[in-house]
This record gives sequence, C-alpha cells and structure tokens, in this order.
Amino acid sequence: MVTIIPPTFHTGRPMGQANQVFLFRGDALKNSYYGYRAWTISSEVRNGLADLGFSGSSHSSAAELGRNCPPGVPPARNLGGCPEAPLGPEFGPMRLTRCQAALAAAITLNLLVLFYVSWLQHQPRNSRARGPRRGSAAGPRVTVLVREFEAFDNAVPELVDSFLQQDPAQPVVVAADTLPYPPLALPRIPNVRLALLQPALDRPAAAARPETYVATEFVALVPDGARAEAPGQLEHMVEALQAGGARLVAAPVATANPARCLALNVSLREWTARYSSAPAASRCDALDGDAVVLLRARDLFNLSAPLARPVGTSLFLQTARRGWAVQLLEPPFAPARQPPLASAHARWKAEREARARRAAVLRALGIRLVSWEGGRLEWFGCSKETTRCFGTVVGDTPAYLYEERWTPPCCLRALRETARYVVGVLEAAGVRYWLEGGSLLGAARHGDIIPWDYDVDLGIYLEDVGNCEQLRGAEAGSVVDERGFVWEKAVEGDFFRVQYSESNHLHVDLWPFYPRNGVMTKDTWLDHRQDVEFPEHFLQPLVPLPFAGFVAQAPNNYRRFLELKFGPGVIENPEYPNPALLSLAGGG
Repeated sequence: MVTIIPPTFHTGRPMGQANQVFLFRGDALKNSYYGYRAWTISSEVRNGLADLGFSGSSHSSAAELGRNCPPGVPPARNLGGCPEAPLGPEFGPMRLTRCQAALAAAITLNLLVLFYVSWLQHQPRNSRARGPRRGSAAGPRVTVLVREFEAFDNAVPELVDSFLQQDPAQPVVVAADTLPYPPLALPRIPNVRLALLQPALDRPAAAARPETYVATEFVALVPDGARAEAPGQLEHMVEALQAGGARLVAAPVATANPARCLALNVSLREWTARYSSAPAASRCDALDGDAVVLLRARDLFNLSAPLARPVGTSLFLQTARRGWAVQLLEPPFAPARQPPLASAHARWKAEREARARRAAVLRALGIRLVSWEGGRLEWFGCSKETTRCFGTVVGDTPAYLYEERWTPPCCLRALRETARYVVGVLEAAGVRYWLEGGSLLGAARHGDIIPWDYDVDLGIYLEDVGNCEQLRGAEAGSVVDERGFVWEKAVEGDFFRVQYSESNHLHVDLWPFYPRNGVMTKDTWLDHRQDVEFPEHFLQPLVPLPFAGFVAQAPNNYRRFLELKFGPGVIENPEYPNPALLSLAGGG
C-alpha cells in the first residue's frame, strides 16, 4: 500500500493546496481489474485539520505564505508555499500533538477500511481462500462440463466450488435441458455458465448448442457427486491425453460405484451393443460407473449426440463405434462431502428417470439389444404392447434395409416366439405344415430366420384347416387367443395370418396348398419369384430341420426344393428379397 501525502508538515506552515488527494494502490492490484482508488479529503476534514493548527487556503497569496518561510528563504513561485530548505538549528522537526496524531491515524485507518470493503465487493463469489492457480500461462485449457445430475437433488454447487478452489478462473459449464428447479446456487462470475440445451422461442439457435459455451481445447465431463481435491488433476489428465494412445482419458470417482473398464462392440447393422470384460484393466472401449472423462472439445462436439443422457451410455456407444479407446487413470477424484441422492426416495426417483432416459437414448441411437457380461440381455425395442419397429413393407424391401441395417433383434425375437407358438398349435391339432419360401431358406442357411427377413412363411394342407380351432375361427373373423396372438384371414388373399399381438403386427403367414395331379398348388398367388407350384413328393415325407430355436418340419431334399423356387446356388449366395430395388452386394 502506498500513500501520497503532499508537502512536508512543519509546525505553523500552511497545508498548501486546499484539495489534498490521497492515492492508495496495493501491489496485488497492479495487473487486476480493480484499478486504482482515489479519495479526496473533504472540506470538513480540512477544516478539522485547520482547527488543530494546520491552516491553509487555496487563495493564500505568495506574500502571505512567505511570512511563514524561514529567514532568508523567499516564497517559491507557483508552489503555494516555501521551497525545501535545510533545517537550521532554529527549525527542528515537526512536532504533533497527541490529538493531531490520533486524527491522522483515524483518517488513514478509515481509508484503508474503505479500500478493503471496495476490494471485497469486486471479488468473485466464493473466491476467497482459493488455491493457487494451476494451468498454463495462457489460462486454463480445460472446461469443466457438468451434465449428469438431477435437478431435484444434487451436489453441483459443491462440485463447481471445488474446481474454483483449485483455480478461480476455471471455466465451468453446467448443462441442462431446461432451467433446473429448484435453482442451482452457482457463483455469479463470468467463467461459470448455465447452458440450456432445449430450444426456446426467446433464445438464439446458438444458445441451445453446447459448443457455444466452450472455448478451451479440452473438456472434462464431470458427474454429480465428484469433487476436485488434489491439485493438478485436470492437467495430469491433459498430459496423459497428449501422450497419445487414447482419444479419451478418465479418472474414477471414489463413490460406491467407481468406474471399471469394459470391452464394447457396437453393431449398427444388428442394432446391438455387446459389453464384455476388457483385456486390460486400464485401457478399454467403455466405462461402467462414475468417472471424470476428458477429451478434446472438437472430438466431443463432432459426435452426433455429445451430451445425450445418460452421458456414460451415449458417449461410449458413439466413441466405441468410432474405435476410440479410453484410458483409465489414477488417482481417483474425491466424492462429494454431502453426496447427492442420500435418501431412499431420491434414489428411487433418480433410478426411475435414469432408466427412462437410457431407453430413450438407446432407441435414438439405434440400439435395440444390449448384451452384458455373463449373457444378461436388455431389450429396448418393440414388444407385444407396442407396434413393430418398421412400417408397411413396400416392394419386399423394408425401410431398415435402406439404412444399411437388418431386422431389429426385438422383431426377430417376436417372430421366433410367434413361429414356435404357431407350430405348436398346428402340431397339437394334427395340421400338416412345412417351412416355406424365405423361412426354409433361412433354416437351410442359418438354422434360423434370415437376418433381414420380416415374416415367417409356413405351408399347410388345405384339407387340414378344419382340424384347428383357431383357423376355423379365423374363417369368420379375427380371433385373439388366450396368449394374445391374433389369428385372421389375410386381406391380400386366401391365406391365414397369425400376428404377434393386436398392437404388434409381426406375423406368420400360413399358405394353404392342395394336391392336383401330384402337384401342390393353391388359390392365391403373389408376385414373388418363389411363389410357384411344386411336386408333392417333396412333402412325402416331411423331415425335421432346426429353425428359430426349435425343430420344424421341412420338405425332404430341401436343397432341390429351394433351387426349384429360387434358382441354383441360392443357399450359398444370399441376396435381399428384391435385388432390383436393393442388392446385398451392391446397394440400391
């Protein structure tokens, strides 16, 4: 602190100019935005000093001032007082009374208090007692991005404050779809921002894009419940990332569910994500559990859904699909002192909402089946209570084939269940049946439904229809049996259809054939290349053939039967149903 006090006080000398400016500057303010503070001693203070013997007037003449100059020292021009001169023996040092000294001390103390109060008012909230700044000389290189938290119960303020304690200039972005309620108690400083990602009528488009809020090279995705405690953790992660070998680095959070490494294979064609044990404990495709994940901002925001929740699920599905590895580092981040979701009700609510979000993001990213270690399966597609995953098929080419995908696994599961059920009903009723068309081709080639097929075809003897109660009922209209399957006469022609449910129209078609002069024929023909007559001897006898998880009946010499219908080499040369529209080998 520096105090500038004009001319030296001598007993009986005037104060000089009427307005005396006291300028105080702290060394800590040299490069800060607080600047300099100046105060002017008011007229009341000057009058008080005059009462104590420090008289002076801004209008005093040089002659008047000169009366108090030492003998032989003329008044200085334009100085408002006497020039400096060595003190002779008749002039001793200035002598102050106790009252004068007390007043001077009180003025100085008041000015110091004024300065300190002004300085505090300009400090960032919660910025006192921060640790020393750690980072590059150019400023922080990492933006802390908080996305995974529950608005109704969280420790986000503690999380944010812990990083600001490490570096008061640390950029922090808290991202939410809508304005959190109850409101988050975040510091009101420029480097802490709340990003609302849901578009709104009163905000520009850029406000809903998370990259708008990030100006650093790296981003650290920090989950709720984490806290920065050890100095330099983010810089350590940056150094590990720059060392190469992985596109992401992560550090576990020392919670009840710390992160662990997993291998992850994502097959978009099969709509499936398969998790398994990672070969190495510190380098893998994905993490399961709580972790701080750091990556380059350009990598994060080049993902199609960079901040979809749950962040861990969506992030690693997208990065694993691109072949990006993640390296798991030590030491872990500390847990929050007051962990979120401490009550049983809060945990139940958070888990319920997390399940809903997870199902939504998996569907949005095109994942219908998740396979975990040990064989546990999670299904996220259609069911008996929902519609099937695709709409009306045009030109024998379902929509998913144009997306370079095959039949969703949930649909294949429903087809297998329906086929097994229908075959069981037919066998119990004594109805002779056999695998037909693409279903026989799938049994011969895969032992299952063709991976891109969308229905199951069975041939039946027309004369056996009366043996089956469900088929007799379907002659008069739709019949929903005790298992929820729908038996009906197809609107396209004289054949039967069994649907998975009233909502889900995945189905098995039953084609009634009858013999005529040793040739099996029927009354309804569709424009399918395999829809042709064939000799009855292929059905005498029928042979068992594994199909869709059970054993079905099939024509004998089914290879010749298939080549009669589809052409030579059909088993060894797979093709889409209508190659004129879309070919397996060459696209559309």
